[in-house]
Amino acid sequence: MTPLQAATRETFWTIGPVGKAAFYWLAVVAILVFLYGVYARFAAYARGSEDPRDRLSDLPGRVIGATKTVLANENQFDGDLYTGVMHTFVLWGFLVLLVATTILGIDIDLYRPLTGESFWVGDFYLAYQFAVDAFGLLFVVGVGMAAYRRYRQREGRLWGKHTSFEDDAFVWTLFLLGVGGFVVEGVSMVGQPGRATETVSFVGMALATGLESAGLTAAGAEAIYGVLWWSHSLLAFAFVAWIPYAKPFHMISSFANVVARDEKAGARLPNVPADLDHTNAESLDDFTWKELMDGDACTKCGRCTDACPADTVGRNLDPRNVILDLKSYRESVSDDPVAGSGGGGGPAATDGGTVPIVADESGVIDAESMESCMSCMACMDACPVDIEHLTSFTKMNRQLVDEGAVDSNLQDVFQDVMQKGNTFGDSQATRGDWADDLDGVEVPDARETEVEYLWYVGDYPSFDDRNKKVARALARLFDEADVSFGILFDDEKTDGNDIRRIGEEFLYLELAGHHVETFADCEFENIVCTDPHSYNTIKNEYPEVDFAEFADDPMMPFEREEPWNADGAVDVFHWTQVVEELVEAGRLDLSGDELDYTVTYHDPCHLGRYNDEYEAPRELIRATGADLHEMPRSRDDSFCCGGGGGGLWTEHEEEVKPSEERLREAVEDTDAGASVEKFVVACPMCTTMFEDGRKTGDFEDQIEIVDVAELLIEAVEVGS
Repeated sequence: MTPLQAATRETFWTIGPVGKAAFYWLAVVAILVFLYGVYARFAAYARGSEDPRDRLSDLPGRVIGATKTVLANENQFDGDLYTGVMHTFVLWGFLVLLVATTILGIDIDLYRPLTGESFWVGDFYLAYQFAVDAFGLLFVVGVGMAAYRRYRQREGRLWGKHTSFEDDAFVWTLFLLGVGGFVVEGVSMVGQPGRATETVSFVGMALATGLESAGLTAAGAEAIYGVLWWSHSLLAFAFVAWIPYAKPFHMISSFANVVARDEKAGARLPNVPADLDHTNAESLDDFTWKELMDGDACTKCGRCTDACPADTVGRNLDPRNVILDLKSYRESVSDDPVAGSGGGGGPAATDGGTVPIVADESGVIDAESMESCMSCMACMDACPVDIEHLTSFTKMNRQLVDEGAVDSNLQDVFQDVMQKGNTFGDSQATRGDWADDLDGVEVPDARETEVEYLWYVGDYPSFDDRNKKVARALARLFDEADVSFGILFDDEKTDGNDIRRIGEEFLYLELAGHHVETFADCEFENIVCTDPHSYNTIKNEYPEVDFAEFADDPMMPFEREEPWNADGAVDVFHWTQVVEELVEAGRLDLSGDELDYTVTYHDPCHLGRYNDEYEAPRELIRATGADLHEMPRSRDDSFCCGGGGGGLWTEHEEEVKPSEERLREAVEDTDAGASVEKFVVACPMCTTMFEDGRKTGDFEDQIEIVDVAELLIEAVEVGS
């Protein structure tokens, strides 16, 4: 047998029978402590309220999908190459070292006793040692990258109110485990001359060479090996036992969170039951098991806060802190010191009083934080572990509405919608008046005429003078392309998307019921929406409403009991998707060189992040001949205009308005810079916010706000 065929090493070198027995006893203790901690954590989630989504359907498929996502580190690479590389090195290094340890345990404790021989020899042993050294090195490098980013500056997104000793302990424990393993290997190689040719252990060989150069002899290595080996083993056992009780638990909870994710979270909010159980956020009892798990899945990376436009402009909202504040409160009132389960789940008596979940100053979460949220979903898009911030935020907004603790401007909006059917408080009889100024273009009544497209116009294109121009431009585009369309006139009300995200769930239900009953009385093939907010809620949320549950409620002004469009028979489109097909079919006679403007385009949150539509508006802009330049924050990284989540109707104390910050980005940070002539939008709310920001931010002489429809109709006019 050649030396290579016989290659192996003694696992418990210098460790006697008593030491081996102590090692196995400590291993069992560490594993039992670990298992109890994991059990306690998940038992705590089970005490949360039932989640309205079926998050465990097709569990094998979910696990496979989550495994691919986690192992590929695709969420970590999103917008941050450094973090992606760092996390890949740490994750894969950790997993390979864990698998290697498991393989060795199987060989020693199962295979050898059963067969009387070892498979941990020869080529297998050499390949094993090379893999351990290679991935162990990647692990140490990855942890070093993490430490460098964390400590090169004591500020930035990794630091905040919830940064604590456990964050430091986590990083340094991993680092000491990685480096310690190599030190143990290097000393072992110095003390065991038979390993002198084991060049596959290249890191250990390099360390052994360095130690020998420093004067370490074989006898010296044998003398100190036991101390080093035990130090490394005890640290490893302590780490295993510690995992469920601190930040390392995210290695488990984050994976579970990805498994249980809702692919349409945020775009479709959970419905509320008619009996009002767990409707709001009165106590911890009202939070679902998934919302509890969100807190444990959070790694404190701060990506959500970095992406949040409210935080960027100085509003009182830090998405990370909201999630972690809820977690800290749960742990502080828990009767389970292991899991932080929330005990009985009700509001906890602390400092002699009852602490509400959300309230002005006295709550776990400041009401102002919830009022600051723009419902843009930037936090959720940025989160690498699929925390669903907006679900919890909306729950707390519902609580504030239930208590009447909302901005007075929002109260006025609710009143206008309840009494008039629109957010402007204007007479519904005037809703279709915008169409009066359309020379030669007839806008049919979809209640009386069968049409291909039922056009849901929306509040702002119907009542706001600036956005009426957009509605007229779109009507002319439909007419030019010979599209069969019609509108609902005074039977169209506010769609309810933002009303719902502010927290007025039952007003939203009334609006949804009214509209689906109106739709049922019309003959059409598809629905097309001007506003991405309308598009989102009609497409994603109206089909989710269980109308039968509210059929006997005298407060609900609808009689419908069947779900609407549950089978997806009616397609719902944003207008850019429809017109893109018309342009592609040549029905607008555009040659692609009609306009020569230099423009940039703003992705509306409800069209982009909510519904993953980025290309249709861009294709239409290019079809006009305009020269499109992207802003640094575009597509799924787009920066919100500030109008969502009720921001259109409220005033906030902020360093700069979101719309002003976005316009500054357009004229200063875009490649074309000051050459950008037009700031193109595809959302009436965005138009309103940016027209305001253009004035307040002193951009009136620098850039013009235009809707894609206005750009298109100008190109059509030039072409004809």
